[in-house]
Amino acid sequence: MFDHTSLPDLSERRVLIPGGTGGVGEGAVRAYLAAGAQVVVPTRSQERAEEFRALLGKVATERLHLFEFDYTTFAGAGTLVATMVERLGGVDDVVVPIGGWWHGKQLWEIDEADWQATFVDLATAHMAVLRAALPRMTDQGAYSVVVGQSAHFPIPGSGLVSMEQTALLMMQQVLAAELQGAKRVFLLELGPVATRFVETPDPAQVTSAQVGAVAVAASASTQPGRQVQLHDSAQAEAALVSFGTLGAAL
Repeated sequence: MFDHTSLPDLSERRVLIPGGTGGVGEGAVRAYLAAGAQVVVPTRSQERAEEFRALLGKVATERLHLFEFDYTTFAGAGTLVATMVERLGGVDDVVVPIGGWWHGKQLWEIDEADWQATFVDLATAHMAVLRAALPRMTDQGAYSVVVGQSAHFPIPGSGLVSMEQTALLMMQQVLAAELQGAKRVFLLELGPVATRFVETPDPAQVTSAQVGAVAVAASASTQPGRQVQLHDSAQAEAALVSFGTLGAAL
């Protein structure tokens, strides 16, 4: 379990985490709440919101705000961010663990439905959130894009995942070039992650708690945006050290 007592104090921050109800996103939600932040997590239904609040248990304090919004479209993401600004007064940090795994077809077997769901829809969701949130973020915060190692390595049968993840990697690079330091944009590149959905995780795997802790450390730091490799637990601990955070996954 991650020692949240070592996390930086982010009690003045307002953090948006689209995809926060997922396995990786849960770690980010827990970490930012433990750091004292106000955390907004969009969900697609009230039922899903109640399930997630129950999952978090006592961690789900009054600082957790579950908004019922479909953030995957430009209009939906725009309304989500506008509502967050209206209710909380602004947006400081954004962490975006939107995505999932897909496997089963070679590229020439992919049909239009596969293409739309696995590439177009996910890339659109990322762009929608970016377009809505980045211009309204305060200068102190950080925008963290979460991708997998598949952005670099071709995996037969999962080509659409690699293609979409590579597009997100380039999105972060373009953002960094365009912002020129005006705002900080990080890319957290994950290996296989031990989440609540993994029954028997490898002890060497990076955990969702570690991913969350690194995201918090990036937010709290004054470092310029950069790419952070979190391919395994050891790299996650090294990243925390590089940000000046002493905590580590135990």
